[in-house]
Amino acid sequence: MLTERQRMILNVIVDDYIRSAEPVGSRSISKRPDVGYSPATIRNEMADLEELGFLEQPHTSAGRIPSHKGYRYYVDHITPWNSIAPAELNTIRTFFAEKLNVMEQVIQQSAMILSHMTNYTSILLGPEVFHTSLRHFQLLPLNETTAVAIIVTSTGQVENKTVAIPPGVSVSEMEKVVNLLNSKLVNVPLFKLKSRLYSEVAQELERYTSHYEELLIVLDSVLDSEHDHQVYLSGTTNMLTQPEFKDVDKVKDILDLLGETPTLMKMMTPTAGESGIQVRIGTENDHKAFANCSLITATYSLEGESLGTIGILGPTRMEYARVMSIMEIISKDLTTLLSHWYK
Repeated sequence: MLTERQRMILNVIVDDYIRSAEPVGSRSISKRPDVGYSPATIRNEMADLEELGFLEQPHTSAGRIPSHKGYRYYVDHITPWNSIAPAELNTIRTFFAEKLNVMEQVIQQSAMILSHMTNYTSILLGPEVFHTSLRHFQLLPLNETTAVAIIVTSTGQVENKTVAIPPGVSVSEMEKVVNLLNSKLVNVPLFKLKSRLYSEVAQELERYTSHYEELLIVLDSVLDSEHDHQVYLSGTTNMLTQPEFKDVDKVKDILDLLGETPTLMKMMTPTAGESGIQVRIGTENDHKAFANCSLITATYSLEGESLGTIGILGPTRMEYARVMSIMEIISKDLTTLLSHWYK
C-alpha cells in the first residue's frame, strides 16, 4: 500500500514522463508548486518506489521512469472522464450528430478521428466481426483432382475457392468431411472457424478418413479468410513519431503485427465478463511485439450485446486519462447511433 506522498510523486512522474519522454528527476518534481517537498525527501520516496517496482532507473540517469507496474497503478487509480478538452468533445459530438447511414463509413471515420485526436494508432472491429457466422459449407468436385469449396455466411455472402483434392480421397470421404464440418461449425463466427477446426474437428476427421492430414491442410486454406474489411486501422505510422520507437526493428514488429488481421481480431475481442474500458499495459498484451505498448479497448453494444470493439495502440508512455475519456465518449456515441439504426 502506497502512502499518499508516494502516490502523489508516482502520479507526477507518470504525467511528466508522458509529456516529455525523458526520465524525471527529484529536482524538477520539487519545483512544481503543487508538490511542496524537498529534493532529498522526493529522492528517498523515489528510491522506495523503485524498490517496490513502480519506477525504473534507465542507464545511469539520475531520473526515473514508470515501470509497467507503475503504469498499471496509475491507470487503476485515475479518474479520466474529465480529461478531454471542450473543443475535442465538440469534434466527437459533431461527427455523430451527422446523418450517416453507412456503417462502414462511420467505422472508418471513427478510426480516423481516434488516431487524429490521440496521435496514436486506432483499431476498430465492425459489428460483422462478432455476428457473421458460417451458415453452410460445401465441397463440390470438378474433376478427380480439383474441387470448389463454398462458404455461405449468415449475412448471405457466398465465398468460393478452388482447391486441389488430395490423391486417393474419394467422393464419399469428401461427403463425410462436409457433413462433419456442417455439424460442428455452423453458426460459429467466421474468425473462430480455424481455431475450431483444430480444437473440435481435427480429431473426428481422423476417424472418418485415412487422408485426414492432407484434408486438414486443404480445409485450413479454405477457412483462411482474414476478412480485412472487418478491421479498420488509422494512424498506423504514428508509432514512428514516438521517441521510444526509434529502433526500426521494434517498429517493424509492431507494423507487421498490425497487418495480421486474425491476431488483431483475437487481441481486440473482449473476453467473457469484460466490459467498459480495458487497458493492457506492456507485457499484459498477448504478443511480444506489443511488449512496449499499451492497448486501450472499449466495446460498443446494442441492447446489452457487444457489437464491436474500438482500440487505441500507443507507447506505454500514453496519455491514459485523455485517451480513456475519448474512448468512453466514442463507444457510447457508437452505441447510441446503432440503437437508432436497428430500431
